[in-house]
Amino acid sequence: MDEPRVPTDGDASDVVARARAVARLRARVDELEERLATSVLRERAKGALMAREGLSARQADAALVRRAEERGRTVADECWAVLGTTAKDRAAKAVGRVPGTAGPSGAVPSAGPAPDVLARVLLEVLRGPAGVAGVLVCGAAPDGGPVLLGHAGVDGPPDTGPAASAAVRGGLPVWPDEAPGADDDGNHSRDGGGSGAAHRPGGVAWVPVPGEGGAPGTVLGFLPAGPGGFEAAARALVLEAARSAGRARAPVPGTACGGAGGGGTAAEGPGTDAVQAVFDTLPGPAVLLTPLWSPLTGDVEDYRIDAAAPRSVDHAGRRGAELVGRRVLETYPAVAGTALWHGYAGTLLTGVPYESEPFPYEEAAADAPAPTSWRVRAARLGGRLVVSWSRHYGEAHHEARRRHQMERLGDLGWAEWNVRTGETTWSERTYRIFGRAPDDAPLTWAQLPDHVVREDVPRLAEATRRLLREGRPLDRTFRIRTASGVRHLRLVAEPVTDAEGATVEVHALYQDLTALRQAEQALLQSEREVLVQQGLLEAERSLATRLQQALLPRQDGTLTVAGLRTEVFYLPSQAGLNVGGDWYSAIELPDGSGLFVIGDVAGHGIDAVATMAQLRFTAKGMIVTGSPLPDALVRLNALLMHAPEGRHSTATMVLARYRPWDRTWTWAHAGHLPPLLVRGGEARYLTPPPGIMLGATAECSYEEQRLTVAPGDHLLLYTDGLVERPGEDLAAGLGRLARRAGGAVRAAGGVERLAVRLTEALAPSRRDDICLLHLTLPADGV
Repeated sequence: MDEPRVPTDGDASDVVARARAVARLRARVDELEERLATSVLRERAKGALMAREGLSARQADAALVRRAEERGRTVADECWAVLGTTAKDRAAKAVGRVPGTAGPSGAVPSAGPAPDVLARVLLEVLRGPAGVAGVLVCGAAPDGGPVLLGHAGVDGPPDTGPAASAAVRGGLPVWPDEAPGADDDGNHSRDGGGSGAAHRPGGVAWVPVPGEGGAPGTVLGFLPAGPGGFEAAARALVLEAARSAGRARAPVPGTACGGAGGGGTAAEGPGTDAVQAVFDTLPGPAVLLTPLWSPLTGDVEDYRIDAAAPRSVDHAGRRGAELVGRRVLETYPAVAGTALWHGYAGTLLTGVPYESEPFPYEEAAADAPAPTSWRVRAARLGGRLVVSWSRHYGEAHHEARRRHQMERLGDLGWAEWNVRTGETTWSERTYRIFGRAPDDAPLTWAQLPDHVVREDVPRLAEATRRLLREGRPLDRTFRIRTASGVRHLRLVAEPVTDAEGATVEVHALYQDLTALRQAEQALLQSEREVLVQQGLLEAERSLATRLQQALLPRQDGTLTVAGLRTEVFYLPSQAGLNVGGDWYSAIELPDGSGLFVIGDVAGHGIDAVATMAQLRFTAKGMIVTGSPLPDALVRLNALLMHAPEGRHSTATMVLARYRPWDRTWTWAHAGHLPPLLVRGGEARYLTPPPGIMLGATAECSYEEQRLTVAPGDHLLLYTDGLVERPGEDLAAGLGRLARRAGGAVRAAGGVERLAVRLTEALAPSRRDDICLLHLTLPADGV
C-alpha cells in the first residue's frame, strides 16, 4: 500500500471527502462479506440436512428456519449446530478440509476453496472440453465410507453409492464401466448405484483427489453430459483437474490464511526474488499474483502483487515497482465478479491457462471516468498466478486510424462550414493542404476566394453560388497560392438543408492534386519530346533509305558478271526505324575479270550508310587501279582508323576477284563469315585466310586464297543476318545454311531464285539486314 500523505490546508476538504467515500466502501464490503459468509454457511447446513435426512433443498431450508424459531436461535446459530453434529463435519475434520474450523491451537488451518466453490469451478472449467454435466465433492467418513461435502450442476444431492466408496477406500479412479453394480452398458442398477443423478445414462466417474502422502481423502464425482460416458481425452482432463484440485487445497506449512492482516498462501515453485529476476528481463507487462484465501468461505478473497516487470503499466499510469504490494481488488475494484476474476480462479484451481476476450474497464482517474479496453492472460506458477496484459484498441480506434490512413494516402482533408454562424472546422490534413499552421484559424467560406488563383475564381464562385442558393453539390478543381507555391486542389462539397430547403451547413472534402498535375505535365512534356524524336528518326530513316537505294539499286532477276551468273538479294530489317550498313558490289573490271564484294558496317542510320558508301567506292577504285586484295584491305582499314572524332566505325568484308580465262577465284576477308561452296550437291565453307575486321586496330595484315571454280559450282556470299538467331550458337546457323543450300541445289536441279528461297526459309522474321550474293558458273552447254 502507498504511504499516507499528509494533507495541506488547501486540500483538507478533499481528503475528508475521499476518506468518507473509502469508509462507506469498506462498510459495504464488510456487509457483503458478512452476507456471503451467512449464505455459504446456510447452504452447507442445508446440504447436511439433505444428506442426513433425505430432504429436498426447499425442505432443508424450511427445517433450518423452523428449528431456529423453536429453539430460540438465529438461523446462523442453527446452521453451526447442524454442522457441528453431522457425520459430514466429523469426516471433514478428519481430513482437515472444513475452512474456518479451528485446529488444536485455535488457529484456522490454511485451506483452498470450499467444496461447493470447488465443485462450481470444476464444472465451469470442464463443462465444454470434457463434457461434464455435474460435479460432486465427497470426503472420507471415519468408517471409511464417502460423505457428500459439496456439489454443482445437480438438482438434488444424490447418494454416493458403492462406486464412490470403492474410490475412497482404494484411492484409484472408478469409471462408470468399472463401477460395482454396473451392467454391460456401464449403467448402475437401483440396488448398487444409489439414487438421483447417479442413475443418469453413463453413470458417474469417481476420481480421488491426491492427498498428503497419497492417503485417501477427498473424492470427486463427475457426471457426463451424454450417455457414452467419458472418452480417453475427457478422462485425461478429469484426472488433471483432480490433481490440480489437490494442489490447490493442500495447506502449505508455515503460512497463514489471508485476511485483513495481509497474509497469503505461499506458493510452490520459485521464490518471489527469482520471479522478479526473470520479470526484469521481459519487454512487456507481467505481474505475479499471490492468492489471499478467506478463512470464512475458503475462497480467494483477493490477490496480492508480489512481483512486477519494469514495463508493467496499469490504467492509472503506475509502473513496475509501484505495483508491488498492492491488492487487486483494493486497486482495481471493478474487477470483482467479472469473467476475469472467475478466469483467475479457474486457472489457479485447474492449471489451465486463461486468456480473456477484450473487455472494457473504467476507473475514476483525475475525477473523470477513463474507459479502456484490455486483454489479459494468466498462467499458474506453483500456487500463484503469472498475469500479463495488453491494451486492446476497439473498433472506434481502428476506424479513426483507417480514416487517417485514407486521408494520407489520398491527400484528402475534410472541412465543415456553418452557413448561418460562419463557423469553420478543418481536419489536420486540410491545414497541411493549405500550408497553414494548426494554430491558425481555418479559412472561412468567404475568405477562400482570396487564396485562389485569379483565373480560377469565376468558376469556383459560380459553383459556390449554386451550392448555397440551389443546393447543388459542388465538384471543382482550382489552384491556390501557398507559401510553398501554387497547389492544385479538388473541392467536393454537398449542402445540408433545413426543413424549408435552405442550406445551413456545407460538408466538403479537399483533395491535393498537385503531384498528379505535375506528373501529368511531365508526361505531356515527355510525349512532346517523344513525338519530336520520332519525327527526327523518321526523317533520318527516310534519308538513309534514299541514300541506300541510290548506292545499292535494286536488281530484278539475274545478271552475268565475268562469266558468273549473279543473283543479288537484299532485305532490310523488320525491327527498328534505322537502316543498316549491309552492302554488296558485283562489277566487271576493265581486264574482263569480276569484282565481288559483300560487307557489313557496324551500326545503323546515316553514319552506317555513309561508312558503307566510303568502303564500297574506295574498294572498287583500288581494285580497278590494280591493287592486290590484301593491300586494298589494309588501306580500307586505315581509312576507318582515321575517321573524324565520333565517326569511327568498324566493318567486316569479303573481297573476291574472279578471272574467267582460268576460272580462278581469289579472295580475302576482314573478319567476315566465309563463303559457302556447293559442288555436286555437297556444301562446304571455304577455309578463311588470316584477316581481322576493319577499324579494330591500326596494326593489321591480310592474306588471300585461291580456288579453281568448276562448272556447276555455286558460291554464296552473305551477311550475318541470314544465319544468326538470338541465344543460339553461330555454328548452328552456319550448319543450317549449309544443309538448306545443298538440299536446294540437289532438289531443284537448278538454282532459280535460290537467294530468295534461302532467305524465306532461314530468316522468316528478320532482326537484322540480310544481304546475299549467289554466284554460279554454268555447266557446259547451259
